[in-house]
Amino acid sequence: MSNWGKDHLGTGSSEPLTAVIIGNGPSGICLSYLLSGYTPYVKPDAVHPHPLLQRKLAEAPGVSILDQDLNYLSEGLEGRCQSPVALLFDALLRPDTDFGGDMESVLTWKHQKERAIPHVVLGRNLPGGAWHASTPPSLESGGGRQRPGPKDSSRTQSIEGSMVTLSRGQWMGLPDLPVKDWMRRKRRGLRNSRATAGDIAHYYRDYVIKKGLGPNFVSGAVVTAVEWGIPEPSGSGAQDPSPLFHVSGFLTAEDRSQQPFSLCARNVVLATGTSDSPARLGLPGEALPFVHHELSALEVATRAGLVTPASDPVLIVGAGLSAADAVLYARHYNIPVIHAFRRPVDDPGLVFNQLPKMLYPEYHKVHQMMREQSILSPSPYEGYRSLPEHQLLLFKEDRQAVFRDPKGLQKVFGVSLVLVLIGSHPNLSFLPGAGTDLAVDPDQPLSAKRNPIDVDPFTYQSTQQEGLYAMGPLAGDNFVRFVQGGALAVASSLMRKEASKPP
Repeated sequence: MSNWGKDHLGTGSSEPLTAVIIGNGPSGICLSYLLSGYTPYVKPDAVHPHPLLQRKLAEAPGVSILDQDLNYLSEGLEGRCQSPVALLFDALLRPDTDFGGDMESVLTWKHQKERAIPHVVLGRNLPGGAWHASTPPSLESGGGRQRPGPKDSSRTQSIEGSMVTLSRGQWMGLPDLPVKDWMRRKRRGLRNSRATAGDIAHYYRDYVIKKGLGPNFVSGAVVTAVEWGIPEPSGSGAQDPSPLFHVSGFLTAEDRSQQPFSLCARNVVLATGTSDSPARLGLPGEALPFVHHELSALEVATRAGLVTPASDPVLIVGAGLSAADAVLYARHYNIPVIHAFRRPVDDPGLVFNQLPKMLYPEYHKVHQMMREQSILSPSPYEGYRSLPEHQLLLFKEDRQAVFRDPKGLQKVFGVSLVLVLIGSHPNLSFLPGAGTDLAVDPDQPLSAKRNPIDVDPFTYQSTQQEGLYAMGPLAGDNFVRFVQGGALAVASSLMRKEASKPP
């Protein structure tokens, strides 16, 4: 823990911080960079390939992007994201990347310390968040996915260093330190345009050090409560519209001891990602000991010899990348697999249809297996059965799984192990009501894909609570390249608030 943390994470703090950022993954790192006085300007001689954006940028030469109207600048941009500010920042950082180009960023960065805003970044792990955790970032949780290579000894829920990210390496980078430049200095190379997860984890830690952000980061911090009340009257008698937030939790030391902390802040930014709580089916028998919701259970069972090529099949439930990873892992060890999912194999919404075949041949191989090897067809893939459009009904204590097939008939399969890999939900248990009141639809569970936190698209401030912000997957931005736009929006909003404060 830094000296800053030792001084400020006590039970009593004098002056409230401007912002507490909960989560130290790519979202939190990028926001800390912007709040530390690093300011983006358009290079004087830069010409953006997007004519409309170029015209707008030329209207305010010498004015920081943080000080411009993000709504106006982002109008008319289109891309692989629904957030206008995310598209804007991505277009400024990577002007022609969606067209296969490698044009330099049109931005230049100035470190203006007088613009820095006091803040702290709290994270359970080292800077980089889930890249250092026991639960990996996924396509749904902010920009990464890994696959087991043919020489990998395991594919676990922790991020193995040799595994390859889903996103192209250059898309995993943060402002003013391109991944390819960092890799070159480390004498590392990109594999088929994709970096290894170990490289990216190291890159994020290195980024915090190189940019001098370390004093604002506190690792080993677990937030247990965020509370706020009615805004207090100011000294002049007028009511301050922003409430004070009280953030409390504990720090875990190297010796596993726990030290409580408490912070006061005018603003809180939620940047925790969404991979905390695996989604469940809610079926009878799902709590039986052979039913698991993490890929690591397959690795443990394989190492212990509980599943082998001679055992009953492993049942893998789901049609996303986690399920595909499990299939690849099992195939690598010749473990028989039954792969069940509710969608048709030709459903255009399947994630495999969003991945270029040249970059992701392993996932397209799984999709091909899903398509060609249903239970009713001959067996072109020994040891693999696909059950499309099958609904799971229950699990029995004698290790049987009961399904309903597309014709309404029941089918029973004996299994050795079950992996239910159908996504995950964020864990915001530290918020009042676990944050459900903040979602777009408060009556449904929070979900990065279907029901994110409802935020203003140009500030990322909650529409329900002044001073509370959400970014990254919590706000619906699901790739590292796009979470940075949320950081730009939050930083711009906080700076405007600070500028409007009375002297």
